[in-house]
Amino acid sequence: MIYPKIPLAQSIIEICLAQGVTHIVISPGSRNAPLTIGFVSNPKFTCYSVADERSAAFFALGIAQQTKLPVALVCTSGSALLNYYPAIAEAFYSQIPLVVISADRPSGKIDIGDGQTIRQENVFQNHSLYNANLIEGASNENDLKINQAIHYSTVNKGPVHINAPFEEPLYETVNALSIKVAISAIANETPTVELPNLTEFAPIWNSSKKKLVLVGVNNPNAIDASIIDFLASDPSVVVMTETTSNIHHNSFINNIDTIITPFSIPDFEVFQPEILITFGGMVVSKRIKAALRNYQPKHHWHIDSLRAYNTYGCLTKHFQVSPNDFFNQFIPLLNPIESHYYDYFEGINQIRKIKTAAYLSKVPFSDFKAFEIVIKSLPINSHLQMGNSSAIRYAQLIDIHPSIEVFCNRGTSGIDGSTSTAIGAAVANQKPTILITGDISFLYDSNGLWNNYIPKDFKIVLINNGGGGIFRILPGHDETPVFNTFFETSHCLTAEKLASMYSFDYAIASDVPSLEAGMKHFYSNNDKPFILEVFTPTLENDKVLLQFFKELI
Repeated sequence: MIYPKIPLAQSIIEICLAQGVTHIVISPGSRNAPLTIGFVSNPKFTCYSVADERSAAFFALGIAQQTKLPVALVCTSGSALLNYYPAIAEAFYSQIPLVVISADRPSGKIDIGDGQTIRQENVFQNHSLYNANLIEGASNENDLKINQAIHYSTVNKGPVHINAPFEEPLYETVNALSIKVAISAIANETPTVELPNLTEFAPIWNSSKKKLVLVGVNNPNAIDASIIDFLASDPSVVVMTETTSNIHHNSFINNIDTIITPFSIPDFEVFQPEILITFGGMVVSKRIKAALRNYQPKHHWHIDSLRAYNTYGCLTKHFQVSPNDFFNQFIPLLNPIESHYYDYFEGINQIRKIKTAAYLSKVPFSDFKAFEIVIKSLPINSHLQMGNSSAIRYAQLIDIHPSIEVFCNRGTSGIDGSTSTAIGAAVANQKPTILITGDISFLYDSNGLWNNYIPKDFKIVLINNGGGGIFRILPGHDETPVFNTFFETSHCLTAEKLASMYSFDYAIASDVPSLEAGMKHFYSNNDKPFILEVFTPTLENDKVLLQFFKELI
């Protein structure tokens, strides 16, 4: 076995291995050579080389998203580290474990004009759970910080930063370890959470005839089937799920915007819940956020073992346990109550479904029609990654088969790493993975394709509407050079040359027949990754979508 000669590098590598951090995403550089040599030389680590640090960080995030385990990021000193920040922020708000290990110059070389140096210590402090600023050389103090960092990332689900100063020479190796690391037992502990006494909350539930359960981002199969069945059977409960919630039942409402967009003031007054229960991560629908802020419940209970955001301005209780633990203790305390809350909104739901189908049957080719065809064509038991902005919002309007797992970077809702995240997820989950993304998001993260680990069956549906189509839907749209250039970012670019450069199969579609035919070819060809680029009419897409909501009334 080959080891880096520098003792501090040995310590970091050995503690990562002992604590189960075995997926290592490395961006090539010189200052991080001791770490690269050590990680790559040990077959117990799975190492990936991704040159662009921003893409590398989102690629690592995709792996961690699927494995639920910390993934390490290793980079050289200087501005390389700063390129991790978008993914660090996403991991922080999406509660995904990442361990950033940055090589640094020794402290005496910072701020003296030496090359490739910045102030690396605590650079992520606003969006990291723990910052381990190490000193040169191996020490018990350093070992404790490294252990603590990995512990925080694992247990508290988020990013941490380990900054390690190395002095030259950097490439020397030895055949045996020169250190013996201290492995902190705390890093292997599972925190024990005391369940709250729910008896005082049961009477509130039992006397409330209008209860809304709203589910945000959620991992597949995370909620017990018995809990889903209980919520579905209670006539006083309406369950609204987002596309990224990954929970399903025939009685749940999975098209939130379709339901509430046409509401009048009397409709919202009927809708206003007495109790709002939320669990899961961020919510996509701006309309449900506005509705609950304007028509607030008397009680808002959020269930999450780590965090609670006061999204609707009326949070009254944070139950700091998992949804399964909460409901399994709470359900035995509950009594049925007569209510027409569910029946009322299920009636609206059925009417909306009929009107949606009627509209889509007559609508011209557009973003909306393209999303309907693409989503209905998704293979059973596949893995779906969604781009941000328009893509995830259109997906909220169309039913997705319950067997399909859906993920999207909704922590910060950025467009910057959707492709890289999807590729990391595809590497980790080994399921057929499809990314549906928009043109601006795709072009912004085109370096995500600069990756030697893309599975042959990885597929991208690229909806190219010539710019940031979502800005045409937002208030203030006006057809001017300023709007087209600085908001929509109009362009005439395609993915064809990128597909050729990165050895992707490539096809285009621009109407219903070509898209339906293209989807069949798309799924039958698994010898190479595939990009299907769908061109939609820039000037018509917003009109089609806005007319849809008008015809729901």
